[in-house]
This record gives sequence, C-alpha cells and structure tokens, in this order.
Amino acid sequence: MSDIPEKRQSAFTVTKAHFILYVRDQSRSTAFYSHVLGCPPTLDVPGMTEFTLSEGCILGLMPEAGIKRLLGSKLPDPARSSGIPRSEVYLIVKNPHQYHRRALEAGATELSGLEERSWGHRAAYSLDPDGHVLAFAELIGTEST
Repeated sequence: MSDIPEKRQSAFTVTKAHFILYVRDQSRSTAFYSHVLGCPPTLDVPGMTEFTLSEGCILGLMPEAGIKRLLGSKLPDPARSSGIPRSEVYLIVKNPHQYHRRALEAGATELSGLEERSWGHRAAYSLDPDGHVLAFAELIGTEST
C-alpha cells in the first residue's frame, strides 16, 4: 500500500522517461554507448542520439552546444562543468560485469569494480568519456555469469 493519497496517484502518470546526458562529442559518445550497451541507437540525428533502455525509458545524448542553443543564455553553459561528475546513470542489468568490462574497453575510467553494496546491490562504477558516473548493478543473490 502506498503512502501517496489515491487521488494524487491517479493525477500523475509518467508514460515514458527520457534521461539526457550533455556530451562534448555526440559521435564519440554514441560509439561509446553503442559498445557498452551492446546495441545501436534507436535515434541518431544531428543534435540527439537515443538508446531505448526499456519500453518506458530512453537514454539520450545531446551535444553541450546544442542544449545551450536550444535554451539560451539563462542556462549555465554545460561545457563549463565538463568532466566534473554531476549525474549518474545507474542501470540494473543481467551480467553487470560484462557491461562494466565493455565500458572500460570503450574508454571509461574505472572507479570501482563489481562489489556488494550496503543497499542490496552488486555494482561496478566508471566514468564515461564526458565524466558522467556510469554504474551497472544487479540484486545481491542473483546469479552473475
């Protein structure tokens, strides 16, 4: 049973979530995530690349300059924080060690190998080429082959 009142539960429904990372080089980041995720993007046009992670979840890659042009001067320039971790992509997958290995092969910097975490996951962490924290995890007690 949820603590959210029934009336409020029905008022807010997310049908799909897009999580967009601002990247320096769209082509380089597209190649990186294609290798790591083991699949091609579902959209790859100038200014936006998308990977469908699940039916309701999209990971997008947008050039830093593109979002700045889109939203203008009120948006702090994302390029000024380039390489400074400001977000984390945390994906629960089967065989997280394989995803982590592919990330390292594609140029990620390892932060932590696959280890049991206090919140009930086994997770490995790295930095993608733009400095975003990338984690692959599984529930402790599931088989990792």
